[in-house]
Amino acid sequence: MSLIERYPAHLLAGCLVAGLAAANVARVHSVTLAVALSLALSFVAFPTGFLRFIALGAALVALGWWWGSGRLDRLDRSPLVAHVGEAGRVVATVDAPPKTSRYGIRVIGMVRSLEGVSIGEGVLLEFPLGRGPPQGALIAATASIRAPRTASHGFDERQWLRRQGIHVVVRVSTWRAIGRRDGVGGVADRIHTWLGRAIAPGMTGERRAVLVGIVLGDDGGLSDSLKQRFRAAGLFHLLAVSGQNVVLVAAGVLLLAWLLGIPRVAGEVGALAGIGAYVLAVGAQPSVIRAGVAGALASLAWLAGRLPDAWYTLLLGAIALLGWNPYLVFDPGFELSFAAVGAIFAVAPRLRTKLEGYPLPDHLRTAVAVSAACGVVTAPVLWFRFGQLPLLTIPANALAEPAMPIVLGLAFVTAAVGLVDPSAAALLAWCNGWVTAYIAGCARLIGSLPGAQLAVSDPSAPQALAGAAAVVLLAAWIYVRSKLE
Repeated sequence: MSLIERYPAHLLAGCLVAGLAAANVARVHSVTLAVALSLALSFVAFPTGFLRFIALGAALVALGWWWGSGRLDRLDRSPLVAHVGEAGRVVATVDAPPKTSRYGIRVIGMVRSLEGVSIGEGVLLEFPLGRGPPQGALIAATASIRAPRTASHGFDERQWLRRQGIHVVVRVSTWRAIGRRDGVGGVADRIHTWLGRAIAPGMTGERRAVLVGIVLGDDGGLSDSLKQRFRAAGLFHLLAVSGQNVVLVAAGVLLLAWLLGIPRVAGEVGALAGIGAYVLAVGAQPSVIRAGVAGALASLAWLAGRLPDAWYTLLLGAIALLGWNPYLVFDPGFELSFAAVGAIFAVAPRLRTKLEGYPLPDHLRTAVAVSAACGVVTAPVLWFRFGQLPLLTIPANALAEPAMPIVLGLAFVTAAVGLVDPSAAALLAWCNGWVTAYIAGCARLIGSLPGAQLAVSDPSAPQALAGAAAVVLLAAWIYVRSKLE
């Protein structure tokens, strides 16, 4: 049986992903759409299944290329670029949690108007140190517009922002709140604010910051030193919302439906609503969208009576993300998320089989296999992107990962219990604080050990290629050995 016969849907989804990504190489427009339509129509004319498949695959490539080109044109459009160097009155919304540094407060937002003229463009807002507006605030401000910084010390702010559809920095001097944003964004703001309070009643300081980072993916409350320890230990992925979070949200809704005697169909619909609300609360991060798509498809597959395919679900997540922003192929979060999930699907089961002869508990064997697989496969991305390679990620994850379901489970239970009994919720949060302290302790312990991280401030191309080649060869060796034995 050929690959086309075994995996037709996977290959066609891959064609669409390839077309969306190709828009980053060259942009095409109306002609490509005409080609796609012609190929799609010729699909029915070919006498054999192979030729039909080729025609449909080519049509999907062309269609993805056309769509991706249009999306990139839209992301590159910027009325505010013509106003760089000017100052004036702006009305803007704060669309994400503000990040505070030693120099000021920065946050992604949207300028609704400049000097009374409607704009509607995403920007990077900069505020002086002190009090910054909360997520969702609608502000009136006096500000100046500047261009993002070009490459400096290995970081190109202009390119990084451009790939998010942002082309100017709005430096605010004075501002006042005049309301809140509305619509879907307003709903997301309210869910985010409620969840941030509900999971940690009575908690303060580092424990609260770690908990908010794990549940909402917001590491703004963590100190720079602790963030570095998480990176050095190979645990920084714990502060990025992943599929584990989405699974627990869906499972919690289904469990509640079962306890209340609600039919499974209604429970699955509730799980879909819970996943949607959680994705809105944490924001459109690549790992969140991918996990949300996977969770939603799992519920829809149950409702349809057909189990989902893991690899096909992963491809659909890529289509959703690249269909919105084809620039995401250059985003480290996108690359790390999909590389890690691919490692869990392809490499981790084989490593776990290899470990069955060792005297390890079952949960520890799984944790070691997953940590090793993800560490090997994501290493080239970490080396190329950040010039860093955590060397002790396996023991660090073996220590910290078992605590993650406890943290997430307690956090969501705390939020639910707080609706009916605030004192019980505070007790649960206090207990959860000790678990988050343990995770932070793992990061400090492993991240502070000598040789925990191989890092260079500005890796040269030969160094990067050598490091990437080494880990890719190691991954290939593991895979080939597993196939031969």
